[in-house]
Amino acid sequence: MSRTKALEKVKLTRFDDLFGGKEAEPAVEAGEVKQIPISELHEFHNHPFQIRSDEELEEMIESVRQHGVLVPGIVRPRKEGGYEIIAGHTRRHVCELLGIDIMPVFVKNLDDDEASLIMVDSNIQRENILPSEKAKAYKIKYDAMKNQGKEGNSLQKMSEESGENYKSIQRYIWLARLNDNLLGMVDKKKLGFIQGVSLSVLSDKEQDMVYDAICRYEKKLSTIQANTIKQLSADGKLDEETLERYLFSVERHSKKKDITLKNERLAEYFEEETTEDEMMDVIFELLEKWKQKRGSEENE
Repeated sequence: MSRTKALEKVKLTRFDDLFGGKEAEPAVEAGEVKQIPISELHEFHNHPFQIRSDEELEEMIESVRQHGVLVPGIVRPRKEGGYEIIAGHTRRHVCELLGIDIMPVFVKNLDDDEASLIMVDSNIQRENILPSEKAKAYKIKYDAMKNQGKEGNSLQKMSEESGENYKSIQRYIWLARLNDNLLGMVDKKKLGFIQGVSLSVLSDKEQDMVYDAICRYEKKLSTIQANTIKQLSADGKLDEETLERYLFSVERHSKKKDITLKNERLAEYFEEETTEDEMMDVIFELLEKWKQKRGSEENE
């Protein structure tokens, strides 16, 4: 079934129906709203989105406290009993916090791919979404679209639906190949997004090795460093010894050099009344001439 038809199956109640304003019409396509005990509502398998304690959550808690759950969740029956939440994880969490035992939901019979598409589309437009959440969500949606056997470029279709450049979506999908530790570093800005994409081609063992090295040396890798590590892996040369030697070499060569010129040495070249600024002007003028001379000799 196409994504459009899947979404048609879960058309939600209109705003007026929720708040009163017009007499509610039967939601035929959505099905009847059922009141299900929250103990029977289970998290979506491999659900990529976290529930964070932030201002948005506090606003939802206050709304549910005053009005109850106004927008029903979407669930599907589980073979082992109960229901799997497709949309409504935060609403269930809020009900649990407030001691509310039941929650209104639409119960839909959807296959894994249909459910995955709806789950991603109902969450991907959140504010303050983490890179790891977006990466996993796009990977789930991409795989679901591929499984449905739709013709055409899935990345291009995802781009048209989300408004995000398809190259960016592709990078997020690659990023999803990182292990959870490295993804956590991307979320915390201890590892750059582009660097994370470069490291995503590494094997699980190599990713564990790189994560340990970053933690041990407290390094935020540059793009060049991440690409070098990627190339070492491609050449079959990446091991703990090589990685540590490379990182240590980078640290040694990039370390800031503090140079002190002793007065005794400077006195050999400058008159006693020469000021410090005048000395520095002369020194850097001579260094510039030396640099130019060196460059011309290398070009010969």
